[in-house]
Amino acid sequence: MPAPTPVLRVALPVPLPRLFDYLPPIGLATDAIAVGQRLQVPFGSREACGIVIGHGHAEPGVELRQALALPDPQPLLRGELLASLQWLAGYLHAPLGEVLATALPAALRRGEPAADTTAYGWVLTEAGHTALPAMRNGKPKALATLLASVRAEDWLDDEVPGWRASLRSLRERGLVEREKAGSESPFPRKGDSDPAFSLNDEQRVAADAVRAADGFAAFLLDGVTGSGKTEVYLDAITDCLARGKQALVLVPEIGLTPQALARFRKRLGVPVHALHSGLNDNQRARVWLAAARGQARVIVGTRSAVFVPLPDAGLIVVDEEHDGSYKQFDGIRYHARDVAIVRARALGVPAVLGSATPSLESLHNAQAGRYVHLRLRHRAGNARPPHVRVLDVRKRPLHAGLGEDALLAIRGALDAGGQVLVFRNRRGYAPVLLCHDCGWSAHCPRCSTPDKPTPMTVHAHGRRLQCHHCGHRRPSPLACPDCASLGLQPQGNGTERIEAELQARFADMPVLRIDRGSTGHRDALQQHFDELGAQPGILVGTQMLAKGHDLPNLTLVVVVGIDEGLFSADFRSSEKLAQLLVQVAGRAGRADKPGTVLLQTHHPDHPLLQILVNGGYHAFAEGELELRQAAGFPPFAHLALLRAEARHADPPMQFLHVAKAAAKDFAIEASGPLPAPMPRRAGYQRAQLVLSAAQRRDLHVALEVVMPALYAAPDARKVRWSLDVDPVELY
Repeated sequence: MPAPTPVLRVALPVPLPRLFDYLPPIGLATDAIAVGQRLQVPFGSREACGIVIGHGHAEPGVELRQALALPDPQPLLRGELLASLQWLAGYLHAPLGEVLATALPAALRRGEPAADTTAYGWVLTEAGHTALPAMRNGKPKALATLLASVRAEDWLDDEVPGWRASLRSLRERGLVEREKAGSESPFPRKGDSDPAFSLNDEQRVAADAVRAADGFAAFLLDGVTGSGKTEVYLDAITDCLARGKQALVLVPEIGLTPQALARFRKRLGVPVHALHSGLNDNQRARVWLAAARGQARVIVGTRSAVFVPLPDAGLIVVDEEHDGSYKQFDGIRYHARDVAIVRARALGVPAVLGSATPSLESLHNAQAGRYVHLRLRHRAGNARPPHVRVLDVRKRPLHAGLGEDALLAIRGALDAGGQVLVFRNRRGYAPVLLCHDCGWSAHCPRCSTPDKPTPMTVHAHGRRLQCHHCGHRRPSPLACPDCASLGLQPQGNGTERIEAELQARFADMPVLRIDRGSTGHRDALQQHFDELGAQPGILVGTQMLAKGHDLPNLTLVVVVGIDEGLFSADFRSSEKLAQLLVQVAGRAGRADKPGTVLLQTHHPDHPLLQILVNGGYHAFAEGELELRQAAGFPPFAHLALLRAEARHADPPMQFLHVAKAAAKDFAIEASGPLPAPMPRRAGYQRAQLVLSAAQRRDLHVALEVVMPALYAAPDARKVRWSLDVDPVELY
C-alpha cells in the first residue's frame, strides 16, 4: 500500500470556512515549507495567495493541484500574531483565510514580493565637513548643515521638502555618503526630542502605574478633554523605547494621524511610522514589514494597524477608545479596540485605552476590575473647563439653523480675537429637497420603499442630489416632477448651508468647512488648520472635528441640530450623542483662553441634556448602565447580528428563518427575522436576525451550530449575508 501523499493545508481569502490541500511547488518538499508562509496557488481559473496553516496527508483517490510558488523564505505570519488571528476567526465565526487576508496589507495579500525595509540616512563625509564653511548660501549648504550629523531619509522627507535635488549636488562632489541603520538602533531624529517635559501630579500617577506593569495589564485612562492623556502615552512610550521594545498607537481617524505623528516625533526623537488607508499599497506594506522585522519601533495607525506584527512588543495604546471608527462595518467585522486587548494579553504587554468619554463596555470592565481605572479629572496647565449653556430656540427665528443668540456670541468671540467652531453633524447643503406647492420630495430610487422613503441630501448649494447611503447622484430638478412647480426648496441645514450663511454674515472673517466633502485629498484636514492658523475665524464641521484636535485659540463652540439624536430607536443612541457632545465641547478653552459651549435645542428640558450639563459624562454613564442592565442590553448581554439581503424580499427572510430554527435549542433569544430598520439599500431588500445571550459562551456555542447550517442552507447562494458578533449598530 503506497504511503499517504504529504500535502499543505492552505487558508485562502475566500468566503468558505475551510482549508484547501495543495502539493508543494515543484522542487520543494512539504516539510521545507513552514506554517505562516505565503503560498501562490491555482484556484479555479485564477491564482490566489494563501497562508500555509499546517501539514497533512491527501485523502485516498483525491487529485490535488500543485502550488505555484513560495514568495518568501520565512513566514510572514507567525507566533502570537498568527495565534491571535486564528482566535479572531473563531470568535467572529469567520473564514480563517479572509481573516488572515484582512491582516495583511493589500500588496502582500496579492502575493507581491516583500520589499526591502532597511532604513537609510545621509551624513557629511570628511570632505563635506571641510568644505561646509566655504560653501555659498543656498539649499545645498542648508542641507549640508543638517547633514553634519546623520539624518534619516524619512526625517528628510518630512522636514526638508525637495531635499533630493540638493542631495544630488552634494553627492556628485563627494560631500555626503549614505549610511544604513541597524534594526536595533534606527537613526534618531536628532534635535527633536524634548525629554524635559514634566507631568502634573495626576498624569504622573497614571504614567507610573503603566510603567510599573509587569506583563499584561489593561488600563482605562479616563481623562477629561484637555487633561493631557497624550502626555501619559508619550511617557509610557518613552519607557517602552528605553527597554528596547516596540509601541503601537491606534487613533480613530486618518485626520488625527499627521497631528499625532508630528507630536510624537518631536517628543520621542525616533522615527515614528504611520499606517493608514491614506498611504498607497506599497507604503503600507513597507511599514508592516518594517514592524515585522523589528525596524519600526513606534507605529501610529488607524483601525487596520492593530494587525501589525510586534516581535519586540512593549506597549499598545488605543486613543479615543470609544470611537465607532474602530469597528469594521464590512468584510471581517472586527473591533480594533478589542483585538488590541487580546493581542496585548497574548504578548504579555500593557494596553492603555484612553478617552474623555469611555465606552460603557470599558467603564463596565473597569468597574468589574478587569481594567485598571486611571482618572485625570482636571485639564492640564491653566486650561479651565468650558462654560456650557443650553439655548432654547423654540419659536425663535433661525438663520441656516443658527439662532440670534448664537450669532451674537459668534460675533463677540471673533471680535475678542478667538476662533469659533460651529458643529453640525450633517454634511451637504440640506437634508431634503421639497416642493412647497404639492409636498413632493426627492427620494433615492435605489434605497426607498413605498413605506419608507429615503431622502436624498442636497449638495452644491442646491444643484446636486446625493444619497448618503448608496452614493447615488443626480442633478436637482429644475421643476417639481409631480406638479411642475418651480417652488422647490431645500429643507433643513447641512454644513454647506451653514457655511454659506456665515460667509455672508461674517464676510470679514475666514470661514472654513471641514467635512468629508472638503477633506477628500491627503493631508486636507491639516491644511485647513494651517490655513486658519491662530487668526480669528470660523470652522464649520461634522464629527471629524470632535476627535482629539488641539485648537488652542478656539473659545466658542456652537452645536446645531442635536435634537435628531435625542429620540433615536437605537439603544446606543444616547451614549453616542453624549460622547459626541462632550467631545465637541472639549475643543473649547484648551489653552489660557476661557471657552464657552452653546447647545441649541428645541428640547431644553430633555433629561440627557440636563444630566450632561449638570452632572457630566460620568453621571450620564452611571444612569445609562443601570438602564442597560435592566433592559438586558450590552454590556450586560452579548449580541450577534445576522444580516441578509437580495433583490427580492423573500430569500433573505427564508434564509434567516433557517438560522432561527438552528438556534432554537440553545440558551439564547432570537429576535426576528424582520426587515432591517433601513429595509432597502442600493436596490437590495434587507432583513436581519438578532441573537442575544446573557453569557458570552452560550452565544458562541449556538453560533457553532448555526453557522454550518447557514453555509449548507438552500438559500445561501440566493442572498448576500454576514454575521456581526458584538455589533455596535443594529441597522
